[in-house]
Amino acid sequence: MSEGEHPAQAATPVGAAQPATVGGRLRAAREAQGLSVAEVAARTRVTQRFLEALEDDRLDLLPSPTYASGFARAYARAVGLDQAEIGRGIRGELARGAMPMRQHHIEEIADPSRGPSRGLVIVAAGVALAVLVLGILWLSTGMFRGTQEAPEVAAASPAAVARSAPVPPPSPTPSAGKVVLTAKNEVWMRVYDGANKTLFTGTLQPGQTFDVPQGADRPMLNIGRPDQLQITVDGRALPPLGDGKRAMKDVGVSAPALAARFSGAPAPTASPPTATSGAGGASVPPAFQASAGE
Repeated sequence: MSEGEHPAQAATPVGAAQPATVGGRLRAAREAQGLSVAEVAARTRVTQRFLEALEDDRLDLLPSPTYASGFARAYARAVGLDQAEIGRGIRGELARGAMPMRQHHIEEIADPSRGPSRGLVIVAAGVALAVLVLGILWLSTGMFRGTQEAPEVAAASPAAVARSAPVPPPSPTPSAGKVVLTAKNEVWMRVYDGANKTLFTGTLQPGQTFDVPQGADRPMLNIGRPDQLQITVDGRALPPLGDGKRAMKDVGVSAPALAARFSGAPAPTASPPTATSGAGGASVPPAFQASAGE
């Protein structure tokens, strides 16, 4: 064999007729080297039945024209033929419509070098499982830690609220709160419970007070000048009920009702005046003349 000559070209006797088709040339080159189709398949990593279809000129058994050209070039490279020439020959046969092409699923021999090894897959699966278990444990312990720390957070909350709000609103809990009504000026009012039973009716003079009974059922207030009445809950002063431009009726004066009414409203910091409880004899405002006799 002279230098620069392919093995398949050297094995072809001088003057011998070349096969007419690409498949025949590929078969002749393989047989000249003493190779089997299985050995060529191992070299090219192309399914053996596709190589056999090339040799038999059964292009209709190949997946597509593109794969037919690629398989033929790989075959030519494995047996020492010119890849470009073989590729042109396959394209020419396809262009002449030598065989109709059919479409089907592509099957190739798996290339072990293209995928991870079995050991690597096992190690990766083990690492993923360990991460999953650690994540579950972390979430579980985090929930347990959260339930244990809850009392501490709750205990610190009043201090944080005290820092952010100098005078917090009254507590909305029904059982807490002593309500005291103090007149800043002469003011008529009537206090009654949920059954319309009168607890107090009359006019308070400036500085006089009335303690709303803590056991009263839904105590409510009718008042002629709401701007002249100072209300405190457990000693904490609340804003006025109204601006005094009109009388007010059926105003709840229990600690929970006042807490709901003034939730979020800033409370004044001035201390309420103190005086002895009592009632004067001023006339009843016209808006409440009907209810004063109840």
